[in-house]
Order: sequence, then structure tokens, then C-alpha cells
Amino acid sequence: MSRLLTHLLHTPLATRRAFPAMVQESIRHAIHEGEQSHHGEIRFVVEGDWPLADVWSGKTVRARALEIFGLSRVWDTAGNTGILVYVLLCEHKVEILADRGLGDAIGPQVWHQLCDEMMAAYRAGRFEEGSVALIRQVHAMLAQHFPAPAGNPNQLPDLPVILR
Repeated sequence: MSRLLTHLLHTPLATRRAFPAMVQESIRHAIHEGEQSHHGEIRFVVEGDWPLADVWSGKTVRARALEIFGLSRVWDTAGNTGILVYVLLCEHKVEILADRGLGDAIGPQVWHQLCDEMMAAYRAGRFEEGSVALIRQVHAMLAQHFPAPAGNPNQLPDLPVILR
């Protein structure tokens, strides 16, 4: 019941306050700048809340992130090096999904730690700081394991997507 209430009480205004245009631009800039150093592509998606039917059905954040991964075509990059950062704002939960081309270079425990750090910043109301810090950490890891090839194209939009 508390999960239903969390979604019911979340408003689009709360999402806009957490991710106003200037924060979205900071995220876009961080993604764009960092992608120059590696072969990966980052897609950042924020969803304020879900329809109550999805909450009632017991949908998990990971299941929704997998849906968004496909809908956003994160899987459709050369070398399959796309990464989705999915934020469910009302629940303060984050999922990071890495495409198969990234292989085992970065283990799941690293992704979990990054999510925890970002959520700690979010709980303190530091949405821009938490988002940009996570993006920079992802860039550093990708640059180490997947350096940028010559003529590194931008394959996914850098601007974050804000849903609901």
C-alpha cells in the first residue's frame, strides 16, 4: 500500500523541480563530453512515477528499466556498448543496464555501488550533483576499458528523457 501511495502522491511538478532545464542541460553536457573518451553510449531516463496498475501488478524497477532499454534503443549501438541509467524518482531507485558488448569488464557490484551513491545524493536533494557524478564515474570506467576509436560517432541522444 505504501508503494501505491508513493506513486499516487508524486506529481509532475516534483519531477520538474528535481530535473529542471538547467539540470537536464548539465546531464546532457556531462554525457556529451564524456562520450568523447570512450566507445560507449549513455542514455539517461527519469520517470517520475508509474500508472497505479503497474504498481499494483508488482512491476519491478528492473523490469521497467529493461522495457525502457528496448524502447530507447540502447541496444542498437555499434559494438553493443549502450548503457541505460534509469531513475524512478518517486521511489528513489536507480537501475543501470549495460549492453552485452560491455561484457564482464564492469561487474554488477560496481553498478550497484554507483546507484547507491547517486541515490544518497538524491535523498539529500542533490539531483544534479548525483547525476553528473555518476555519469563521470561511468565515463572513467568506459574510457579505461573501451577507449574511443577514431571517428567516434554519437549514436544516442545525450539529452536526458523525462517521463511522466
